[in-house]
Amino acid sequence: MKLHHLLLFLLVTATFTACEDRIKAVNKSNLATFTPSGEADSLALKYTDSGRITAVLAAKQMRDFATVKHPFTEFPKGIDLTLYDKKGKKTFITAQYAISYRGSDLIDLRKNVVIRSEESQRLETEQLFFDQKNGWFFTEKPFLFTDPEGGSTQGTGIDFNKDFKRINYQQVRGQINKAE
Repeated sequence: MKLHHLLLFLLVTATFTACEDRIKAVNKSNLATFTPSGEADSLALKYTDSGRITAVLAAKQMRDFATVKHPFTEFPKGIDLTLYDKKGKKTFITAQYAISYRGSDLIDLRKNVVIRSEESQRLETEQLFFDQKNGWFFTEKPFLFTDPEGGSTQGTGIDFNKDFKRINYQQVRGQINKAE
């Protein structure tokens, strides 16, 4: 009878060990799916459309996750992005972290996000989304907007086009200085 118990114990132990090994293998394969398919350090990219530069992107690090179910590109050390409109006017964007989602043309900018125009309009926030397809920015987070005359607007929630010509505020308070 003791031999029977010993064999049963060994069989149960072997079964648990085999299951544990399979669980470890599954966990490792899940981790492998979020390994970047490409990485780059200190990059500078120029985007063009019909021979015209539309954007210049500089980043200290980029990780490309092209092989996951919902592909994205991550910039864990931030970005410095310059957008050009059709007349060559620039919009400057900096953020300490960014993710670009493929398929949706959406960029999620985070941590000390600053966007400014050549006309000295400036917006600061902790998170800002950029819809690349429509050239539209939006956030539900607190923000500070400064105009060229030194007026400032604070609030929570704002959306605007990339040249600051159309701005929609949600909750807002501020001071507007009239230029003479």
